Amino acid sequence: MFMIHSCVYTEYNGESERRMANAKNRSHKHFRLDAVKIKRAQRVLRADTETETIDRALDFVISEHERNRLIAEAHDRFAKSGIDIKDVYGVLED
Repeated sequence: MFMIHSCVYTEYNGESERRMANAKNRSHKHFRLDAVKIKRAQRVLRADTETETIDRALDFVISEHERNRLIAEAHDRFAKSGIDIKDVYGVLED
C-alpha cells in the first residue's frame, strides 16, 4: 500500500474570523499530508490554494468544537431545569 504525502506550509492566525493571517501572527510549519485528502478538502471548502484549504479546515474544526460546547451547555441547562417532560405519544421508556 502506498500513501501519497505532500509537504505543505500552512498559515494560521488562530482566530475564528474569516480573514487571512497577517505577517505578525503567521506560523511557518512543515507537514507531511495526504495530497488526495487536501485536494478533496480544497474542493469541498472551495479554497484556491492548499494553504487556504488548511486555514479553512482549521477554522471549521474550531467553530464546530465551539458549537458542540454550546449545545452541551444548553443540554445540561435543560436537563437541570427540572422541567416535566410528558410522553404524549407513549413511545418513551419508563
